[in-house]
Amino acid sequence: MSDLDTAFMRAALALARRGLGRTAPNPAVAALVVDESVNPPVVLGRGVTAPSGRPHAEAVALGQAGDAARGATIYVTLEPCAERSSRDFGPSCTDRILATGLSRVVIGAADPSPHATGKGIARLRAAGIEVVEGVIAGEAETLNAGHITRIRQGRPFTFLKLAQTPDGFAGSPEGKALAITGEDARAYVHRLRASADALITGIGTVLADDPQLDCRLPGMGYLTPTRVVLDTHGRMPPHARLLATAAQAPVVIATAEPDRLLASLGSREGVDILAVPRMAGGHLDLAAVLGALGARGITRAMVEAGPTLADALAEAALLDEVILLTGAAKAGQGLPALRPHLAQCLARATLRETGALGPDQLQRFEVS
Repeated sequence: MSDLDTAFMRAALALARRGLGRTAPNPAVAALVVDESVNPPVVLGRGVTAPSGRPHAEAVALGQAGDAARGATIYVTLEPCAERSSRDFGPSCTDRILATGLSRVVIGAADPSPHATGKGIARLRAAGIEVVEGVIAGEAETLNAGHITRIRQGRPFTFLKLAQTPDGFAGSPEGKALAITGEDARAYVHRLRASADALITGIGTVLADDPQLDCRLPGMGYLTPTRVVLDTHGRMPPHARLLATAAQAPVVIATAEPDRLLASLGSREGVDILAVPRMAGGHLDLAAVLGALGARGITRAMVEAGPTLADALAEAALLDEVILLTGAAKAGQGLPALRPHLAQCLARATLRETGALGPDQLQRFEVS
C-alpha cells in the first residue's frame, strides 16, 4: 500500500458517500480508473453505484475511461462482485475488469456477499492482475456497514437519533415533542435522513406530533427515505401527514393487526402494510421488523422515535449506532430521554465522535 493508494482510496470513499441512501439494495460503492504512468496521475473515469443499485460503480467508471483503461489502475471501495446473471444484469464487475486490460486493482473493504467473498480477487490474480486489498479498510467497512450488516445479520444497519435537553428530557410531561435543538442540528438530522434507506418511528410519535419525516433541505426532497411506522394495534390515522406524501416517499406500516389497518386506510398508493408477529409482552417483534426490511433490500435504517421505542431497540440489541443531540436549554421536567436499557447500551458503547452543531452538542456512539 502506497501513499498514492491511500490518497485515491480516500477520494473514492468521499465519492461513495454521495450514494448513501440511494443505492439499496446494493451498497454505495465508488470506483476511480487512474492512469498512474504519468505524473501527476490522471483520473480517466469515476463512478458511483447508480440509484436503485444498477449499474455498479465499476461499470460506470470503466465506461467513462473506455479504451484508455488498458494498463491503468482501478480503485474500488468494496470488493468487486464476481458472479452475476448475464441475462438479467450483464457481466459481473470482475468480468468487466478482466475485459478491459487493467493492470492493477486496489480494494478498500472485503465484500461478504456470496457474489464476491474473494472469488473475483482469485480470478484477477490468476489473470496476472495485481490486486491490493484492505486500503484504509476501516473507513471502507464503516461506509459499507449497511451492506455488511444486511449480508451477515439479515437486517439493516440501524442507527438511532435521539435529542435531549441538558437536564435529560426528550419530551414534555404529556409526551409532546420539545423544540430541543436549533437550525444547525436540524439540518444535520435532515442530512442523516438523506443517507438512510428507511426512517423508522413509532405510532406514538405519529399520534403525538403528526410528523412528515421527510428531507426538507433545499433540493434534497427526493432523498426522503421510505418511512416505516411501528403500529402494533393498527392505530394509524387516515389523515396523517405521512400518508399524504406516500406517493412520493413510500410508507410501510408494520402491525400485528393488518386487517384493522386495511379497513381504516383502504388501498393507497405508496402505502404498504407489513404483518409482523407480537412478542410475549404484546409488542411487535422488532427483530422480525428489521429482518423484513432487510429482506426488502433496506441496508441502512435510521430510527427517529421517542424514548420507549429507543429503549426497546436497545433491550433487543438491535442498535448499531446512537447519535445523541443535546440542546442548550433546560426543560425542568418531562419524559426522560435515556431509559435504563439505552443508558446501559451507551455506557458500554464506544464514543466515536463529539462536536458542536451551533449551540447544540453531538455525540456519536458505536454499539458493539
